[in-house]
Amino acid sequence: MQSAAPLSGCILALACLHNLLLLPSDAAPSFIPCPPHPSPSSARLSPRHSRFLPSSFTSRNRRAHQPSPVRRHRCFLRRGQLTALFSGIVEEMGTVLSAEKDKEMTLWDGTSGRGVELTIEASEGTLEDCYVGCSMAVNGVCLTVTELDKGEGEGRGTFTVGVAPETLRRTNLDDVSAGNAVNLERSLPADGRCSGHFVQGHVDGTGVVLDRWSEGESLWLKIGPPAEVMPFIVEKGFIAVDGTSLTVCDVNRSHDPQPWFTLMLIAHTQQCVTLPTRDVGDRVNIEVDVMGKYVAQAAGALIDRVNALENKVKELEGQT
Repeated sequence: MQSAAPLSGCILALACLHNLLLLPSDAAPSFIPCPPHPSPSSARLSPRHSRFLPSSFTSRNRRAHQPSPVRRHRCFLRRGQLTALFSGIVEEMGTVLSAEKDKEMTLWDGTSGRGVELTIEASEGTLEDCYVGCSMAVNGVCLTVTELDKGEGEGRGTFTVGVAPETLRRTNLDDVSAGNAVNLERSLPADGRCSGHFVQGHVDGTGVVLDRWSEGESLWLKIGPPAEVMPFIVEKGFIAVDGTSLTVCDVNRSHDPQPWFTLMLIAHTQQCVTLPTRDVGDRVNIEVDVMGKYVAQAAGALIDRVNALENKVKELEGQT
């Protein structure tokens, strides 16, 4: 399913507005630079207005005054409160060059903790508009690039990301080792298209591959998710598994022996993502559709208000 650019732009604009509203009034926002707008003299003129130009303004001059192409910037929010969105359409499979376990890291509150530092090789095309501090989804986990070598002219480059203890608890990145392939996706450009669904890169938990089988050229996977995310998994709904946007085929909510859902990968997808390499018993990252989580939270708040109102009515009735 493809969504036109205006839909993507609206979602991203709302996210930007949300972040700006959270900015303290006395704080000085530091915005990420955007490409300069063309000056009035370099703006593209419509045929309706071009007839008013002097005859000396030749076609060569007109071409010289055309605005230069504007680079697509993938980061469009304020630094320090950056919101990244992904689509679940994996751009390439990178290769883990090193996985430094028990790496000493400084956490958000200034304390130290032990995490994992991954150095990953990727194509020059994937890294061309990346920079230190940008977001990259690795197996569906939104991580911050801390070191970058674009490998300009060499075809391949590398980048490094740090994985904090909380991320290790919720994802399968602690299982990653040197030589493993990982799914990579850059954050969505503000003017881009979304061919999958909106993925935050905030993994809800890990599931376990319970079974796998082939049907013609298709590959089927049966996955057992954590019990707490099962209510958000619906038949024919979106789900991101190891960062891959997929459609849920069947859902079994029974706990005998455990709940599960199935996925089907077409031949093309099997060539582009790491899921076909998963064996029975392997862990996979699961992120359910964020829309379901927001709806559940809103519905829960509404139910709480209704219950409070009912209690108030009963209290008033008891006083009469």
